[in-house]
Amino acid sequence: MTITELINKSDKTAFSFEILPPLKGNNIEKVYNIIDKLIEFDPQYINITTHHSEYLDQQMPDGTVKRVNIRKRPGSVAIAASIQHKYNVTAVPHMICKGFSQEETEYALIDLNFLHVQNLLLLRGDTKRLAPEQIYPNRNEYATDLQLQVNNFNEGIAADGSLFEKNATPFSYGMACYPEVHEDAVSAESDIFYMKQKADNGAEYFVTQMFFDNQKYFSFVEKCREAGITQPIIPGVKPIVLMSQLEVLPRIFRSSIPEELAVELRKCKTDDDAKEVGIEWGIKQSKELIEYGVPSIHFYSLLATESVRRIAKEIY
Repeated sequence: MTITELINKSDKTAFSFEILPPLKGNNIEKVYNIIDKLIEFDPQYINITTHHSEYLDQQMPDGTVKRVNIRKRPGSVAIAASIQHKYNVTAVPHMICKGFSQEETEYALIDLNFLHVQNLLLLRGDTKRLAPEQIYPNRNEYATDLQLQVNNFNEGIAADGSLFEKNATPFSYGMACYPEVHEDAVSAESDIFYMKQKADNGAEYFVTQMFFDNQKYFSFVEKCREAGITQPIIPGVKPIVLMSQLEVLPRIFRSSIPEELAVELRKCKTDDDAKEVGIEWGIKQSKELIEYGVPSIHFYSLLATESVRRIAKEIY
């Protein structure tokens, strides 16, 4: 089933969460341990992040320095297939533009199709750690370019323009959106303009960047509806677990912290205190979103699995 079908069939606000592949050298059990803590809340789907490799200067035994390409985490293809096989829950691997050529993206699509993983989240990806060697001439520059490649693949058109017999089940996908404006957008209106393009070109739903002020989400959804965007807009919720996130999250993700929340975080003496504040805020935020009628809440669980579990236990 597609993600929109899954959330539409749910008789309550659907629950989903995102996981980070373990560092290289670890095994799938680390992923299973996270899922095992949250599976009781009946997740309708589980997202898996994707990361490009990095070029690092590594000192060799003879003292020379060699530039090496290192992928710190495994890809999301195998993890997505493992999750679906073990838990019978729909897995949604992320696909990103940055750090991958169109050919590499096509190989991933071929593998995913063979493994019956048919749902994707299409993203531009982080550009900050790309080496010059990873800026491929045959790359997808923007998420809309990646969207075009997936659309073409669904129609049996390969990256090189050749034709093949298209898959019986096309890929279904969602894309990202930003209630507080993407870092590279010139304005909120520009953000919504490109979001409307994504919607018109086949995005079946949108997942927001994390936010902490529900009023910003409500206002954003209203503006999207006025612009003719009818697809579900799934709110992304991130429980705060560290005192430092009061400063870090607004700086890195442009997710503002409401003063009411900031006041409580400034009172914290330890990260454990901050974690409790984050859980209380997450419960309050989620209950308000459910009352508003959101189709699903998507939790960003990095470093916050226990917090997500406690929030879900309260609201589900």
